Amino acid sequence: MSEHRRRSPGRNSASHRPNFLLPVTAVAITAILGVTLAGYLVLRATRPGPAAVIAAVLPGSRAMEVLEQQRQQMIVMEAASHTMHLVGIPEVAAIPDPAGAVSFPAPDPGTAQSIAWNMMSSFGFDPNSQFGCLNDIWTRESGWRWNAANASGAYGIPQALPGSKMATAGADWQTNPATQIKWGLGYIQSIYRTPCSAWSFWQAHGWY
Repeated sequence: MSEHRRRSPGRNSASHRPNFLLPVTAVAITAILGVTLAGYLVLRATRPGPAAVIAAVLPGSRAMEVLEQQRQQMIVMEAASHTMHLVGIPEVAAIPDPAGAVSFPAPDPGTAQSIAWNMMSSFGFDPNSQFGCLNDIWTRESGWRWNAANASGAYGIPQALPGSKMATAGADWQTNPATQIKWGLGYIQSIYRTPCSAWSFWQAHGWY
């Protein structure tokens, strides 16, 4: 009897132990799952998944509309900046039309300029409107000196290159201003049509 009584309490405590641990384990597992699920939901709410990102940039989405509006605003601002820049550039004065040459007074008689003035009409040039251009060219080329020589071989008032070209206007081309002027006016007529057209070319290139 004494052994039976000592063993009975041990069996009873062993049979009741599972009944106590099962509810505790279930509660713990439930709590862990709840915490895990809550953390997942929080992460998902704060960080959009690939599907949300793709949906945000698809055509027709609100995000795409905002991006398009910003792009259009940038285009407008860029165009406006270029317009302001162009407006701020000062305009360069246009080169006067050679046809609108200013009248030039007749030069003093006996000078090379006077010979050219009187000879221009025979080449179809109006000295009142064209002599100023001719004077600008030949003043720069030779200073109206019949013996003006250049190291390149150019010679005379019109600076023919070579000077011997002027022999077609007269055998005295080396010493006679009238012969040199005659050749020079014929050269201008054949190449540039008028002295003012030749002057425009000279201004752009430094020679004619």
